[in-house]
Amino acid sequence: MTVSLIQVASSLPMFLFALPAGALADIVDRRRFLIYAEISVTIVAAASAVLVRLDIITPFLLLLCTFLLSIGAALTAPAWQSIVPQLVPRRDLPAAVAGNGVGINISRAIGPALAGVVIGAFGNAAPFWLNAASNFAVIGALLWWRPPANTEHALPAERLMSALIIGFRHARYNRPLRATLMRAAFFFFFASAYWALLPLIARSQIESGPAIYGMLLGAIGLGAVIGALALPRLRRALDADGLVILGSCGTAATLATLGLARSPTPALAACVLAGFSWILVIATLNVSAQISLPDWVRGRGLAMFATGFFGAMTLGSAVWGQIATMLDLSTTNYVAAAGLLFGILPSRRWKLSAGAGTDLTPSMHWPNPVISINAEADRGPVMISVEYSVDSQHRDAFLQAVRELGEGRRRDGAYAWDIFEDVAQEGRFIEIFYVASWLEHLRQHRRVTNADRILQEMVRQFGADQEPKVTHLIAASSSASGSERIAS
Repeated sequence: MTVSLIQVASSLPMFLFALPAGALADIVDRRRFLIYAEISVTIVAAASAVLVRLDIITPFLLLLCTFLLSIGAALTAPAWQSIVPQLVPRRDLPAAVAGNGVGINISRAIGPALAGVVIGAFGNAAPFWLNAASNFAVIGALLWWRPPANTEHALPAERLMSALIIGFRHARYNRPLRATLMRAAFFFFFASAYWALLPLIARSQIESGPAIYGMLLGAIGLGAVIGALALPRLRRALDADGLVILGSCGTAATLATLGLARSPTPALAACVLAGFSWILVIATLNVSAQISLPDWVRGRGLAMFATGFFGAMTLGSAVWGQIATMLDLSTTNYVAAAGLLFGILPSRRWKLSAGAGTDLTPSMHWPNPVISINAEADRGPVMISVEYSVDSQHRDAFLQAVRELGEGRRRDGAYAWDIFEDVAQEGRFIEIFYVASWLEHLRQHRRVTNADRILQEMVRQFGADQEPKVTHLIAASSSASGSERIAS
């Protein structure tokens, strides 16, 4: 249980802090935020090196340093992932995500072996000092990088709590993102078993020492590199769901083999397969999340993906550690493998990469409202009504399309939506949705995508040669003058 807490200390901060970090990534300058965060991580890494150098490190302090460094990773992860679309064209996004995985897993493959050499030559503290020093290269890269300037007139930044609420609302009504989150939580809960138990397998089941454990980690990294290199060819043969199923079956085979392993050879082979399967799944899920998100909420959406990922890893690590304490390592691996296999078919109802081909570029086609009264930015709530005149033979098709449009309104910030039918006039429908403030509605104008525009045009085709009438109503304020009605 104590050994598995290392994995908990690594993944719990992402579960706790990724969501506010994602909101910050959407409302502050991402480059500047990353620079300050990486400086803080460097300080913590240097402090851990000092503790090891002075030989005052304890299991508690080791867990604490791991936890603090993982907080830094949690705070920066959404911002790091959010800048990927700024670095590559959309068509290269899958390759960029896989390339990022290659970088991580090459480090995972080389790191344990390099640490062993460095410790042998310079002592236990040396890898910790190298960890701190390596961050200077990261900070230097951020100082050198200049992202494209945003030439659009910017609205005031969102407040943190409001940004979090709107991010949750977007995720709730974003079906492709919701499917990705469900698949991620399911896979990572079971896959966390071998990550949490691998040190114990190396020590107790294979009866080896740190050298074999380092080789097992290196084998996972090697398998991930092989998987990343094979991913383009596999992507041509399988869709996103097929890749995740393949990776899930490979992970189940890994768990079963680790349950059987009593010598290093089968364990090393299982770890190569584990890394291969891991990169297939995580790269596919990451791309599925990326392509389902418009840029204005990308940080929050990716933070929710990371929260699901690390939340499942945290819960899974604790659960599998406790099961291994009550039973044994082999049985625990078999249970995790069986759960992963039995869940493949039920999880297929959550389709991945459903947002592929959807144009999430802001359309900017909503006209600015005509304002005849004082509408302060924080004044609200705001009620927007859209009146349609619909041919009777198109009623059912119209209602189906307009309800899909309602999901888009909610994704973009509306906290309530409904469609009403006039009982006295056939074919007269009024769509109503509410936004928290006038400023939030102005932001909503900037969030409407080209895909939303196509859907809105389809809804209008059901009309009887009449443009929908749009009306904006803002909550009455005693300080306002004139009519409380704002029409556009």
